[in-house]
Amino acid sequence: MQDFLQQLPKVELHLHIEGTLEPELMFKLASRNGITLPYATVDEVRDAYRFDDLPGFLALYFQGMDVLRTSQDFHDLAMTYFMRAHEEGVVHLDMHFDPQAHLQRGVTLEAVMQGLLSARQEAEQSLDLTVGVIMAFLRDRPADEALAVLEQASPFWSQLDAVGLDSAENGNPPGEFASVFSRAAELGLARVAHAGEEGPADYIIEALDMLGVERVDHGVRCLEDETLVKRLSDEQTVLTVCPLSNVSLGVVKELGDHPLPAMLDAGLNVTISSDDPAYFGGGMLANHQACFEAFGWDEATFYQLTRNAIEAGFMSRDRRADLLDRLERLANE
Repeated sequence: MQDFLQQLPKVELHLHIEGTLEPELMFKLASRNGITLPYATVDEVRDAYRFDDLPGFLALYFQGMDVLRTSQDFHDLAMTYFMRAHEEGVVHLDMHFDPQAHLQRGVTLEAVMQGLLSARQEAEQSLDLTVGVIMAFLRDRPADEALAVLEQASPFWSQLDAVGLDSAENGNPPGEFASVFSRAAELGLARVAHAGEEGPADYIIEALDMLGVERVDHGVRCLEDETLVKRLSDEQTVLTVCPLSNVSLGVVKELGDHPLPAMLDAGLNVTISSDDPAYFGGGMLANHQACFEAFGWDEATFYQLTRNAIEAGFMSRDRRADLLDRLERLANE
């Protein structure tokens, strides 16, 4: 099964590029930028990558990204993960990034975008990997600020595939960002949002009805509302589930308790992603292997999960056709 999962043409729909920052790169970028870290060694950083909930993780997450200062830093961050993902058999990924988290540190939007977009171009030229770009907004900051950032990004609109909504969910309902997502729709951008991770099932409904999202990031609490489950099943709304992340953040105590099998049984359009792999125990291959060990899924289940992701990824029509064909050939070997 490990060989099969390695060969599977995996597609990741839910990845925060800032959450791929491994301790080794953190030290390298800190040295480059003359930043003194509150850790003496790489091992100390790894020991710090422990938390009990989403707020605890976010505090560490924002602290870590302080080493990202220049376009070269963002390029190196993204390219390091792209190469690692490629080695794990990932053929496409949709990359969230958080511009507000960098703007408030004095880093320009141009530095962020130029670094990430140059890494995407390099990856698409040198690796068997395509990359979608999602500008995510922090839901614990004002919606007016998010809208201003979206407008500020006008030179890069053509390079974006979607907008998203992330950060601390409780007490920050999606509906507050309706105007931002309406503007994104006017610009022809796809819309996705985190909902139903630590927040209630009602947040998923808000994301669908008030933001017009085509994908729900996480969405695991949908099972608390039977009417919502039927709707998600009928409409085949994509849910980007992140198994190891859910364990790390206490959404479930252990992976064997995860609602993923029940979500599949309910006919939901589920995909598998890593979320923030540097912090949550590994990337796509580790998440797939963990699901096999916890649920005993057969190859057919992983084929279906991969097909779901290929069909939903932000990629060209030709690339989608190629990946679906590749998956079909693997299934028939």
